[in-house]
Amino acid sequence: MKALLGTKLGMTQLFDADGNVARVTLIQAGPCVVTQVKTTERDGYNAVQIGFGDAKHQPKPQAGHLKASGSNARVTREVRINDVQPNHPEAKTHEAAAAEALALEVGAQIDVTAFEAGDEIQVTGTSKGKGFAGTIKRHNFSRGPKTHGSRNYRAPGSIGAGYPEHVFKGMRMAGHMGHEQVTVAGLKVVVVDEKLGVLAVSGAVPGPKKGLVMVRGK
Repeated sequence: MKALLGTKLGMTQLFDADGNVARVTLIQAGPCVVTQVKTTERDGYNAVQIGFGDAKHQPKPQAGHLKASGSNARVTREVRINDVQPNHPEAKTHEAAAAEALALEVGAQIDVTAFEAGDEIQVTGTSKGKGFAGTIKRHNFSRGPKTHGSRNYRAPGSIGAGYPEHVFKGMRMAGHMGHEQVTVAGLKVVVVDEKLGVLAVSGAVPGPKKGLVMVRGK
């Protein structure tokens, strides 16, 4: 199953044999433990739950849940295995991959060997939190003129009309910026280091250094 939890180590650059440079992000990926397998017959949908890390203080309910896998995972995430239509061009390939994933036993380990150089992936993480930000920084608003007596430099402007006398939901205003779940698709695996358990991924991935990320194959 091509899905791993890991931590972002940072960015660097690699050179190929022709001297071309590639900007990559290094991810300490896995090893992850299969903590639960869900099936349509029993749970209503197909999914595999994986655990990562080592918890210092495990809550008793979580410890009981992880007992079958023999893991002390710090975090767990569920990887949904979606069904495709029978006439889909990749239906047979998808069915084979789904069957292989659901055949995993609780307690099985998944590491970077699940990926190969050149695999197309998507990475999900939590973006960097930037605190309280105004509308110019947060939504790319333009500032007002600083001449002819104007004092409307960075003010948000009108947020509604006199009727219906309330602010509509979704209005772009100042507020907490960042610290949101972000998924970046279209990335590729450049290098797989089995010894260190590190993936070198093309481009940038969301989040700070040491931030938790999930790497999923296409």
